[in-house]
Amino acid sequence: MADDAHISFLPVPAPEDVPEGVTRLWAKSEEAFGFVPNVFRAQAVNGDQFLAWWNYFNLLVNKEGHLSNADRELLALVVSNVNRCTYCVISHGAALRTYTEDERTADLVAVNWRQAGLPDRESAMAAYAEKLTLHPADVVEADLEPLREVGLDDHQIMELVQVVGMFNLTNRVSSALGFVPNAEYHSQSRS
Repeated sequence: MADDAHISFLPVPAPEDVPEGVTRLWAKSEEAFGFVPNVFRAQAVNGDQFLAWWNYFNLLVNKEGHLSNADRELLALVVSNVNRCTYCVISHGAALRTYTEDERTADLVAVNWRQAGLPDRESAMAAYAEKLTLHPADVVEADLEPLREVGLDDHQIMELVQVVGMFNLTNRVSSALGFVPNAEYHSQSRS
């Protein structure tokens, strides 16, 4: 495992100090990715709360839903960029590269989605995610029209809003506690 002293502002718990569900998730991550994401290790300070977060996160981001994995990672990356969340920009930039097999677009979205040449559908989703992140009190029903115009239905819109909300939460936790992205993310899905 990585140097625990440098992945969070709080001490990272040892495997023997976390609930069994956390150690199982760590083992599954190690098997699937070859490493345990630092966000999994750092949030395990409160193991049961981490598992509750993970269950909802997993449902929104990793299960088949109304949006594609690439759509959800695009939203994650736009929100994370707007919030300047280092951990999430790096990790979700890697995930977007993986799902789209498009390094250039993922790198551009990580800096400024407006310069990424996104298709109309993805641009509408990114614009909505940005507004909801920056100005939630200003969001009105009319803000859904651009999403409908590019073909999103009610189920997709609901999932989009939930994903944006999840990443705003996750960004704040990651930034507030100084989570450091795993080194593996930097080279993931690069040619």
